[in-house]
Amino acid sequence: MTTSLLILVAGPYRSGTGDDPAKLDANLARLEEAAWPLFEAGHTPMIGEWVALPVLRSAGGSSVADPIASQIMYPTAERLLARCDAVLRLPGDSTGADQDVAIARERGIPVYFRLDEVPGVADRHPQPALLVD
Repeated sequence: MTTSLLILVAGPYRSGTGDDPAKLDANLARLEEAAWPLFEAGHTPMIGEWVALPVLRSAGGSSVADPIASQIMYPTAERLLARCDAVLRLPGDSTGADQDVAIARERGIPVYFRLDEVPGVADRHPQPALLVD
């Protein structure tokens, strides 16, 4: 049995979308693809947008393009990293995800770049298609 970790899944969300809601939703869905394999391996997946988007809405924002979003999106991930045990960095250009990796390394938090690097995942998914470059 692998020790259960709280893992921040970091990757492109806003990058390259032009803030198009359909593209943002597609990027969030891609981040969420990692949730089940992590959970099945005994971990708790966390995606910053799961927390930041409701906070943004409750602050009166209606879009990640709203000025208040800059006070919420990146700071949420930074606060989550104070609680997370590891980061799973998905492929793709993302300033925010790169920032998450830098913060994690600064704090000595393990960073994984492939799903099958996460303890226990390869046991359940011997040849994971997700995140294989």
